Amino acid sequence: MRNKIYIQIIVGISMLILTSPTGAQDEQWLQYHSEREAQRIVGDMGASNPKVVSDKPKGVELPDFKCDEPFFARWPTPMVASSGLWTAFDRQNKLGRPYDLLYIDSNGDGSLADESAIASYEVDYRSSRRTTFGPIKLILKGEDGPITYHINIEFLNYTGRKYLYIRAAGWYEGAVTVAGTKKHCVLIDHNANGTFNDKSLNAGECDRIRIGEKGSKDSLFVGNYIEIDDVLYQPDIARDGAYIKLSKAEDVKFGNIRLPETITEFSAGGENGLFTLKPDKGTGSLPLGRYRVNHWAIERKDEKGKKWKMQGEGFSNKGDFDITEVKEAELSIGEPIISTIELQNRSGTRAFSHNLKGRLGERIELTSDGAQPRAPKLNIKSKDDTYDRTFSFEYG
Repeated sequence: MRNKIYIQIIVGISMLILTSPTGAQDEQWLQYHSEREAQRIVGDMGASNPKVVSDKPKGVELPDFKCDEPFFARWPTPMVASSGLWTAFDRQNKLGRPYDLLYIDSNGDGSLADESAIASYEVDYRSSRRTTFGPIKLILKGEDGPITYHINIEFLNYTGRKYLYIRAAGWYEGAVTVAGTKKHCVLIDHNANGTFNDKSLNAGECDRIRIGEKGSKDSLFVGNYIEIDDVLYQPDIARDGAYIKLSKAEDVKFGNIRLPETITEFSAGGENGLFTLKPDKGTGSLPLGRYRVNHWAIERKDEKGKKWKMQGEGFSNKGDFDITEVKEAELSIGEPIISTIELQNRSGTRAFSHNLKGRLGERIELTSDGAQPRAPKLNIKSKDDTYDRTFSFEYG
């Protein structure tokens, strides 16, 4: 009997050894990094902008503040049970000086009284008393238990106006295998809410992913699909960013889109991800779903062979469209571009500004051989010709 039991145990262990790696192969684990200069190092990091208030939050234990007028803000994140963490801004200097101390509910227990003050690492006395903090370590709730996450905070204290920018100070990256080839993957919490798998029609609310060469800054939207080497995959990204799974997309249905034939490049994104097309005589195709135009471009050469590129980007919901099987989507984008001159009278001095906008209100960028061309000129002439002067606009 003892021999029989012994054999059964060995078989059980053997089966576990044989089957466990097979399931684990799908999960490709990444490494977490955090830096004060994360935005500069990684790029493509947006910000969370919680409202700053002077009213003390109800039900939150507070520390002994050094100043009489602290400010408060609640950072929204689904990675804690309360769906947000309270912050408080204090100052150790005299009235009218910058708010250079920060309290944050780093352990998510709903109290600031058990937190130590974090001193600002940078204070700008010239620009609206700007103070910056970070990287700040937080303990959030991951898929397999508590995880470490970092944020950077920028607080601007204008008279009568307060602005708060909270950005991710951490990201995930590492090597992944795609179709037998090693590539580098980076996951970015673009909307700075503690998660790495947010999908959205709004570009500012979806996270970012890069799969390609190490050091590349080309980001795609986290979505239902991602195109790698002209092959469509379905990514499964851990909510806390720790791993990614990739499976080849099967039986994906596409619909057609029609654009002006002058468009040489077109990009659109949504919950399906971000796609960039090189239209063929104004036509292209996308997986079925709802999208928002990300950018369009027109490239031409002038009579001297100089290459010009005009690009439209920064679309509102006016750039939303649907890709369906039954009807081809048609977009009126590109030329003509709207050029406007604005005049402002400032204490007897008149200031002119020149703006370019697209047909849907998008901003326009114009380059010549990859560089910004010379600014246009403005000629002002009176009816009786007594005044006739030409001025040059300046960028910035």
